[in-house]
Amino acid sequence: MPVCPSKTDGVNGQVLDLDTAVKDGVLGGGIGFGGGFADKLDLNKLIEELDLPDVPSVFICPISLEPMQDPVTLCTGQTYERSNILKWFNMGHFTCPTTMQELWDDSVTPNKTLHQLIHTWFSQKYLQMKKKSEDVQGTASEILDTLKRVKGQARVQSLKELRRIVTNHITARTAVVEKGGVSVLSSLLGPYTSHVIGSEVVSILVNLSLDSSSRLNLMQPAKVSLVIDMLNEGSIETKINCTKLIQTLMEEDDFQVEILCSHSLLVGLMRLVRDKRHPNGNLLGLQLLKSICWHKQVRILIVNIGAVPQLVDLLPGMNSECLELALFILDAVSTVQEGNIALSSCSNTIPNMVKVLMRVSETCTQLALSILWSICKLSPEEYASIAVEVGLAAKLLLVIQSGCDPLLKQRSAELLKLCSLNYSDSIFISKCKLTKTIR
Repeated sequence: MPVCPSKTDGVNGQVLDLDTAVKDGVLGGGIGFGGGFADKLDLNKLIEELDLPDVPSVFICPISLEPMQDPVTLCTGQTYERSNILKWFNMGHFTCPTTMQELWDDSVTPNKTLHQLIHTWFSQKYLQMKKKSEDVQGTASEILDTLKRVKGQARVQSLKELRRIVTNHITARTAVVEKGGVSVLSSLLGPYTSHVIGSEVVSILVNLSLDSSSRLNLMQPAKVSLVIDMLNEGSIETKINCTKLIQTLMEEDDFQVEILCSHSLLVGLMRLVRDKRHPNGNLLGLQLLKSICWHKQVRILIVNIGAVPQLVDLLPGMNSECLELALFILDAVSTVQEGNIALSSCSNTIPNMVKVLMRVSETCTQLALSILWSICKLSPEEYASIAVEVGLAAKLLLVIQSGCDPLLKQRSAELLKLCSLNYSDSIFISKCKLTKTIR
């Protein structure tokens, strides 16, 4: 019988030891070697917590493609995670999964050297991460102390550095919150705060976990007014951050919508929604508009700033997520008289709503139908006729014949009946045929 390669501490034919691994770059040396604290770290927890993308290939089990915790070597010289290779055997396979060689010896030998290499490598990475985390937390604390003393350009530079580490390190975010940093940052916002300072503060706050007390503090009128000003006049990054912060403030139970009943806020959000150069801002703007349009006074303001025809004209170019939000907003606006009049006065409303039916999602179809119903009820003779001419009747029949929600079918049937009032039976039947216009 040939000598079993598994009797050596090798990996896929390679002999490994700690010195060779360090020399060849598998291990970086330094922190975590020579036993001590590293030996006490649980390998399973290390692998789970670190979740590293650049694990050396010799540490990866060929079966699961996951780091090995209990490596064993077969007589072919190939190494696997013990549980994985035993499952392979239990399935009736008596070959090496990698080479497909038949096994002349089905025993498995613990690869102690590889296990030590894996444990040492992950321990080293863990200790490096822990040291870096402690350094970042210390830096965050120092910057917070500095912010209490400095002004002018020194304050700007400190905020930029804090933003950098808060953006990149979760431990820094935790440290800022635990050290009372939210209160320090909030104190920098006010009626006399420059937009340079304000934009840096907001960019940090949107990365932090804000408790109820912090949100209430940030809802002071002067602070909200500054955020709205920056939403209108700042860079695209600042506009997005201001939108995110306002959305976060609205999560507060005691949130007062009156502070957002602002012509300036809605104008700023619509600019964000219309900005084709930065589509990442379109979604956020629509999400905030949806959140605040629950309130009647906001819906009227949306109409007053001319947002209705703007949203209607944007519909054809929107992705499905943005389209659903825009339709929700328009549907909410249709519940107030001013909104219904604005929708019916826009020449593109009915054609664009008809195009949406059965094109995107059941939710979009439901919202579009609701808007069409509101408009057609205003003046069936005028608006229902327009809707039928652009293909509404045929689309309604599609909805009725589909497998969608029964309530949606019922609304479609009611709207179809409303549309038929202006036509003889024969003419209306002809209008129900699909045409190139609506395909």
